[in-house]
Amino acid sequence: MQALKIVPKIFYFETFKEFHDEFQVGKDDLVVTNESRYKLFIEPLGIETNVIYRKKYGEGEPSDEVIDAIVRDMKKYNFKRIIAFGGGSIIDICKVLALDVPEKSIDLFTGKATPKKIKELIAVPTTCGTGSEVTNVAIAELKSLQIKKGIAVEETYADYAVLIPETVKDLPYKFFITSSMDALIHAAESFLSPKASPFTEMYSLKAIQMIMDGYKEIVAKGEDERLNHLKDFILASNYAGIAFGNAGCAAVHALSYSIGGAFHVAHGEANYQFFTEVFKMYVKKEPKGKIIEATKIFADVLEMDANGDVYGELEKFLNKLIVKKPLREYGMVEIQIDEFTTSTIENQQRLLANNYVFLTEVDIREIFANLYY
Repeated sequence: MQALKIVPKIFYFETFKEFHDEFQVGKDDLVVTNESRYKLFIEPLGIETNVIYRKKYGEGEPSDEVIDAIVRDMKKYNFKRIIAFGGGSIIDICKVLALDVPEKSIDLFTGKATPKKIKELIAVPTTCGTGSEVTNVAIAELKSLQIKKGIAVEETYADYAVLIPETVKDLPYKFFITSSMDALIHAAESFLSPKASPFTEMYSLKAIQMIMDGYKEIVAKGEDERLNHLKDFILASNYAGIAFGNAGCAAVHALSYSIGGAFHVAHGEANYQFFTEVFKMYVKKEPKGKIIEATKIFADVLEMDANGDVYGELEKFLNKLIVKKPLREYGMVEIQIDEFTTSTIENQQRLLANNYVFLTEVDIREIFANLYY
């Protein structure tokens, strides 16, 4: 079994200027970003480059319609490299833009078109959560099918992953927490994955420890304390990305795509809703084995007995950072408990295959029901 694979070359800089000095961003590049990022980091350096603003194509998670619209617009530029300068949404979009995109990008996600990479891709994350800069996974909402689906092939790896703590400093508190929560879940799910190896476990465990230690400081000292831990969080996100890029994510992500696609809930926030409930189900179904080690990790951080209600206490702790809501508050109705259960089983087997223990249809329905009421 392959133990570890890291495809992008990883660079670390303290500032965006240091990155520019090394990579010489210019006229042969297409930067996909948001206008606020451009004005804060690129414009002051007097960089002449081609730019596409993501928000011009709407808010929210990436979709095949957004990708198609950007592809049409980027044909007006001549460039050799794509620089994805943003959060997971922008990086995922650019993984597709670096391909030879057919008339309808949905064909790449459904397997009707064969991915072929034609542009070099540099991924510069501006959140501390997705780890997308080091994975080959690109997720999009397929509007006509009303589902979220991923593509994960060799061609969707970035060529370079660039970490710059400075680019995270103006991230609003809510997005800082939900994105880093996503990283925490990446680390926890990949640790329990049947595909985990001693190498991926090393990255998972370090990410969990760094994120939870940072959270404890934020809970104790207030929201602004996060600014003292930007390097730790962006590194932890990257470590978690390396771990799940090799070992995979599982049921938390699989179930979360239901509310993400139906109600346009941000990815990290959607995952947060399912995190502790899925892990409670794992403990219920298979209380022995590796889940004991995972539970002890969280128990030690929370300074409690590992035989107690660790995931209940973890939920209480995380609620001090951002409050978890019943699914009905997002607009979900009771009949969708069954609909989302069926949709998850039919469309998310790629993720469900990485579950710590097999979850039946009854188990998945129970998780949705517990979170609905």
